Order: sequence, then C-alpha cells, then structure tokens
Amino acid sequence: MYDVVVTGARCAGSPAAMLFARQGYRVLLLEKARFPQDTLSSHYIHQPGVALLDRWGLLDELRTAGCTPIDHQSFEAPGVRLDGFSLPVDGHRTTYAPRRFVLDPILARGAVASGAEFREGCTVNDLLFEDDRVVGVRYTTPGGAEATERARLVVGADGMRSLVARKTGAPNVIQHPRLTCTYYTYWSGVPAHFELYERPGRWIGVIPTNDDLKLIMAYFPQEEFAQVRTGVADAFLEAVRTTTPELYERLSAGRRVEQFYGTGRQENYFRKAHGPGWVLLGDAAHHKDSITARGITDAFIQAQLLTRHIGDGLHDDAALNAALKRYETDLVDTFLTFYQGALNVAELRPEGQTEMLRSLVGHQHLIDRYFSTLSGACTFDDFYNEELLAVLDQS
Repeated sequence: MYDVVVTGARCAGSPAAMLFARQGYRVLLLEKARFPQDTLSSHYIHQPGVALLDRWGLLDELRTAGCTPIDHQSFEAPGVRLDGFSLPVDGHRTTYAPRRFVLDPILARGAVASGAEFREGCTVNDLLFEDDRVVGVRYTTPGGAEATERARLVVGADGMRSLVARKTGAPNVIQHPRLTCTYYTYWSGVPAHFELYERPGRWIGVIPTNDDLKLIMAYFPQEEFAQVRTGVADAFLEAVRTTTPELYERLSAGRRVEQFYGTGRQENYFRKAHGPGWVLLGDAAHHKDSITARGITDAFIQAQLLTRHIGDGLHDDAALNAALKRYETDLVDTFLTFYQGALNVAELRPEGQTEMLRSLVGHQHLIDRYFSTLSGACTFDDFYNEELLAVLDQS
C-alpha cells in the first residue's frame, strides 16, 4: 500500500509526487503517456514558477536543455506599446517557455530522484471505494493487464477531463462560459522576443522556446471556433496580418516547422477540490483561459500548497481533513484574482484599459509593476497604489 497515488505526471502531478516523497511518504506516480511526449500548452513559466524550479533543484537542468532565456517583454494594444519585464521573485527575473516534451520529463525525473515510483503508459480507469472513501485506483498496465493500487490519498492531477473529478462527482463551485479558442505553431528564422499584441477580437503571442524556435499563438473569440477550425492556417495568418503587420512580415521571411495545434475547449472553473481520500490538483482543480499563460506556474504553486498543508499529517484523519480544507480555501484565495484577470483579457476587448496603459508610458517602474501583476510578482492592490493614482490624475 502507498501513502499517496498521484494520477498524472505533468506540471502538477510530478511536483506533487516529488514533494510528497521528500516528506518521507511512499508515493506512486501514474501517467498514461510515455515520456517524452508533447501536449497542448502555452509553455510559459512566470517568475514564481521559475523560483520554485530553483527551490526544487530542477532549474539548472531546464537551462541546460536548450531553452531560450527570456528577460524582455513587449505588449502592444491600440495606440500604446509597453516594453519592460516583471520584477524578480526570489531573485529570479529571467523566465523560460520550454517545450513540454522537455519540461515534463525533467519534472518526472525530479520525482523519481526524490523517491517516488513512476509508472508510464498506465491508464487509470476507476477509483477504489470503501464506503464513501477513495482508497486507491484501478488502472491498465502498458501490457494491457488490469491492476489496482491502494493509498491513503489519491491525487487527481489528471487535467480538465479528470477521471478523479468525474468518479467522485466533484462539482464546479465557480464557472464561467468559454471565451476564446486558440491555435499555435512553431517558426524558425523569426527574430523575436516575448511579444504580445492585442486588438479587438484578436490576441497574438510570441514566445521564444527550445531550439531557437518561436511559439506563435493566435486567439479568437469562442463564437468563431467552428469557422476557424475549418481553415486554421488561413485564419491564423490573417489574424497575425491584421493585428500586427510588422510581425506578419517577419513570419513571411521565416519558416513554419510544425503543424498547427489548438483547442476550442478553454474552460473556466474552480471545482470542489477534495473529499474523503482524494484531492484535485492543477487543471483538474482549477482551469482558466490560457491567454495569460498561467497554467504551468499555477500548477507548481498548487503542488507546493497541497504538500505544505498536509505536511506530516497524512495519517491523522482530523489533520488531513483540516489540511485539505485549507488547501481548497487557498486555491480560491490565491488564484481568483488571476482567474478574473484572465477572463477580462479573454474578452478580447482592449478598449477598457487603453487609457490606463497609455498613462504608464515614460514610467518604466510602473510598466514593470504592471507586467508583475500578470506574473504574480506584484499584487493588483500593490500596483494600484498612490504613485499610479497620481500618474493617472496627471494624464
């Protein structure tokens, strides 16, 4: 019997397995894929996520994997352009946007090195219950055999379509409609830094990633998904051309090196995050539109929150229940502001903030603090301080 079984070994599951193992627990980490394997992702890791990778001892491996360091960001909306970068977190200002077939194996290796047992190619099919408590999982091995494992706690780090959430009946406690759809691909020969372009009904992101490639993403309103998906390449290039002609010229001089990837399933929710013998983590617990690229960083933070709250209390019923309640409360307290911010951006209506952004021009410290509200290095309350209000009064 294991202390903890974690289902899903990507950005939430592997860090959780690693941290539980470092606390001395016997941990089994199950993953249906065989690494390295790509997955849909916005790639970007904000400063708090980079700081956690360093704390966990995994940042040097990411750096040596050929991921382009990022230390400059530009944002362009109608009539305004801002250049700067987020303030540091724990001394880390440089960020990275790794391919997932690079990042996820690094995280899984960190879990194994910490003492977790990792089994790839294993599809979890069901949960084991005793009365109303989850006591384990049933899964299919890579050879096709049925197997079961029991555990004190089952962690569902298995994404938006979480089996753990479905089998436990975890309801959404906060929910909003889908706002955008997105498609992305990779280009070579395109000089670019971390660039964001916003226009009414369109959002374009450019992020340097591994092998000197640029990830370029286009966001469209959700109601255009049925049309966009029938002609992705044309819709994508037209979105770039009409949003930022200068970037379109750079793309035309470069080369697309992979197919388009995308989704119209940009769900927005918080789920009931725990119950007897189970807890949800990462996208299984909370998901928001990917337009602010918070998924990886938030998964890291959630893994840290969960394992810290449980500490050495896993085998004490009262302590475990209290820890899971604190974790669920922290999910909302920590991420609700980012959730609301993502929904605001995903409306693809930049007019509402243009005047405020224009007032920041010429005030580099405020520009960097504005970028810091998106990374998490600065809270929105700290950003809207007396200095900003004085600048807004003068504009």
